[in-house]
Amino acid sequence: MSKKQKKMLARIIAAVVLLLVLRWVPAQGALGAALYMIPYAVIGWDILLKAGKGILNRQVFDENFLMAVATVGAIALGDYQEGTAVMLFYQIGELFQSYAVGRSRRSISALMDIRPDYANIEQDGALTRVDPDEVEVGSIIVVQPGEKVPIDGVVVEGSASLNTSALTGESLPREVSAGGEVISGCIDMSGVLRIRTSRAFGESTVSKILDLVENSSSKKSRSENFISRFARVYTPAVCFGALALAVLPPLAMLLMGRAPMWGEWVYRALTFLVISCPCALVISIPLSFFAGIGGASSAGVLVKGSNYLEALAQAKTVVFDKTGTLTCGSFEVVGVHHNELEQEKVLEYAALAESYSSHPISRSLRAAHGREIDASRVSDVREVSGGGVTATVDGVHIAVGNDKLMRELGVSFIPCSQPGTIVHVAIDGAYAGHILISDVVKPTSREAVEQLRKNGVTKTVMLTGDARSAAEHVAAQVGVDEVRAELLPDDKVAQVEALLVQKKPGEKLVFVGDGINDAPVLSRADIGVAMGALGSDAAIEAADVVLMDDDPLKLVKAIRIARKCMRIVYENIVFAIGVKLVCLLLGALGLANMWAAIFADVGVMVIAVLNAIRALMVKKL
Repeated sequence: MSKKQKKMLARIIAAVVLLLVLRWVPAQGALGAALYMIPYAVIGWDILLKAGKGILNRQVFDENFLMAVATVGAIALGDYQEGTAVMLFYQIGELFQSYAVGRSRRSISALMDIRPDYANIEQDGALTRVDPDEVEVGSIIVVQPGEKVPIDGVVVEGSASLNTSALTGESLPREVSAGGEVISGCIDMSGVLRIRTSRAFGESTVSKILDLVENSSSKKSRSENFISRFARVYTPAVCFGALALAVLPPLAMLLMGRAPMWGEWVYRALTFLVISCPCALVISIPLSFFAGIGGASSAGVLVKGSNYLEALAQAKTVVFDKTGTLTCGSFEVVGVHHNELEQEKVLEYAALAESYSSHPISRSLRAAHGREIDASRVSDVREVSGGGVTATVDGVHIAVGNDKLMRELGVSFIPCSQPGTIVHVAIDGAYAGHILISDVVKPTSREAVEQLRKNGVTKTVMLTGDARSAAEHVAAQVGVDEVRAELLPDDKVAQVEALLVQKKPGEKLVFVGDGINDAPVLSRADIGVAMGALGSDAAIEAADVVLMDDDPLKLVKAIRIARKCMRIVYENIVFAIGVKLVCLLLGALGLANMWAAIFADVGVMVIAVLNAIRALMVKKL
């Protein structure tokens, strides 16, 4: 409990004690009024002060104004005990709400407790702790067992197991050794690591993630915007409604020649004001989204704003990139066919020509070659978008790529009937055979597609630049509804745009990519989801939702979290508005007194806040 909350608790206890004492003190008239002003001032001075400041700043209609008018009015009518009790219970509700929000924030802070407190730098043979902001790029830092990696970098000495659970939500450790890249936020579980920093702390993975989560509240959902607009209209409307209730019925009764009963109608109007306070909605709806984003963060799902959480709950079409998303992206050469040269020579030419590319297929060719690449043998490298590469190797013109590249070069090629990615090789314009490369489907891809269907997704589509035979082979393994193959990067954007046109109003399209080269498509979809984005700046920047590991089932978890959060939001809206409307009607008819008004305000707020906190609780898939 914070210092401020402790002070409020002390004021509440003091007010309760004073009210109990006054029940046994036989004070009437002016003396009784004066005595009741003591507990009222103890418990309500800050509300009166805020209401006064609101009036001076021309921001009159808020819950402080409602409480001030209602309680001062009740006391003016001689209902000292009720007026003080209303303020007391309102403050109890505010204390509870403050504690609940604080607990929610602490839970999220604990789940996302990845900000390092210090970095170790070796100076004169001893370790010195410094602020991570002070560490320059290229410095050597030391991370000991049990410590957090403070800054992204490359291991220069040592090996260790890293706990990445604060980032990915999974407890499986990651092994690193000399030459391996490490990212900030992981916890060293075993050995001592010496790391050369590759980024400043402000640009490191941990800083980007923390900024993303902390700034997520700035992107409000339609539900939050609706509640804000609703409160701006609703509060002044009920104030004028209460004024009309206090004045119009007595005037009508006067015109009819009957006693106006001003006190009775003013009391009803004051009760009406207490009931109308919109605290439950104004507090619980943002809290629901805040808790939902926090719960998702604990599961390794980073949502950039409550608007994206709301959109994710409406997902009906999910479009997957193939490589690195549904498949492991770890290509392996499984054969060389129709080759005139020796297999090793074809692989050598292909590996050298592709040596400047970082594409997974290029890496698989270099791995199959199995020897160190001598870059001095390669010149005149030209990448053909969506086709492959051409290069000069040892003075020989080499072309390595797909059917499209061979057609552009006028080279007759032999198609392959086996499933997989086909890489044709041409030497000095003559066909030299093709290399068959296969990508491995992730073990959870099929289950993820099945779970998406069970969770309301009506269409799943796979996009890939691979040949149709390889694409259809993977699609059959994972069970997607549609497959669209042989696509260039621009074609993927066009395919997503076509699917956006086809979807029904109110439905959302999700695109899931690995975040390496999918930025245009991630931006074009209703919700762009980057998968396996641990340490990927491109993914964190381009996507709306970031899955910190490469398990497709995380997408199912993200959608479940979003839908649970939206259920809680709608429950709170219906419950709060429903109870208030009923109690407002009863108050206007004189069937609800101040005690019923307290429940309609404080009780509803407490129940709504408790319900909102459920969004923090994320079940295992």
